[in-house]
Amino acid sequence: QVELVESGGGLVQAGGSLRLACEASGSIFGIAGMGWYRQAPGKQRELVARVTSGGVRNYADSVKGRFTISTISRDGAKSEVYLQMNSLKSEDTAVYYCNAWWSPFDNYWGQGTQVTVSS
Repeated sequence: QVELVESGGGLVQAGGSLRLACEASGSIFGIAGMGWYRQAPGKQRELVARVTSGGVRNYADSVKGRFTISTISRDGAKSEVYLQMNSLKSEDTAVYYCNAWWSPFDNYWGQGTQVTVSS
């Protein structure tokens, strides 16, 4: 079993910054990557950024140059992923979900953390 615990959401003014954190614990051996998705009201969940265990990073076009994803693995027992969000815009307002995957059919989700950007 894998547990993902997120933190760092909140309310920020447009142009400000937030840093999201997610800790994966449990049976994480062989993890292929971790990432962040978001879902705004009335919209589908979308990829924000992800990083593979080999260090390959992908970003949504809408966040390139503003968001940075990074990860830390601690002795195979825990893995952490961070999302540094700068120059936030009102359209970044959403619930952000941490995701960890081992294959396209084997992945876990966090409970979500709200990010609200006021204009």
